Amino acid sequence: MGIYDFKVKTNRGEEKELADYKDKVLLIVNTASKCGFTPQYAELQELYMKYKDQGFMVLGFPSNQFAEQEPGSNDEIQTFCRVNYGVTFPLFAKDDVRGEKAQPLFKYLVEQKGFAGFDESHPRASGLMNALKQKFPQYLDGDSIKWNFTKFLINRQGEVVGRYEPTTTPASMAGDIEKLL
Repeated sequence: MGIYDFKVKTNRGEEKELADYKDKVLLIVNTASKCGFTPQYAELQELYMKYKDQGFMVLGFPSNQFAEQEPGSNDEIQTFCRVNYGVTFPLFAKDDVRGEKAQPLFKYLVEQKGFAGFDESHPRASGLMNALKQKFPQYLDGDSIKWNFTKFLINRQGEVVGRYEPTTTPASMAGDIEKLL
C-alpha cells in the first residue's frame, strides 16, 4: 500500500483519491484553528503559492483531537482559514489523526515516518512538552501524531520522505521542498 491508494473526504463530504495528486510533491498537515501553532497557516499558504506552479500541494486535515482546538464545522474551518490566512490550498473533512479511530492515511504516515522529537529551539517547544507531560502523557508514547501542525513531506513517487513536528516552521522546510521539485 502507498500514499496513492488512500481516499479521503473533502470538507464538502465528497470522496477524493490521493492518486489525483500523483506526480506532485505533497505536504500533508494536520491542522487546527485555535492552537498556538495556527499562525503556521500563513507560512503554509506562502509555500503553496511559491511552489504550486512547480507541482507542489499542501493538503490540510483539520482535527479536534488536541485539547479540542478545532471545534468548528468543516464550513467554519474553511471560512476561518480563508478569511484569516488567505488559505487557498485544499482542506479536507475534520477527522481523527491519531488513535484507533485515526483515518487510515494518518496511520500510514506515522508508520512510514516516526516521531523524532521536537525542535527544542522553537519558542513553544518547552511549553508543548510540558503540556503533553501534564495533560496528555499518552500522546508521548510511540510514533503517533503528538499535536496539531505535524507535517509529512511526500515526493513525486508518493514516498513519505520527511516528518516535521509542530515546532518546525513551514518556512524552514522550503529547502527540503525545493530538492524534491
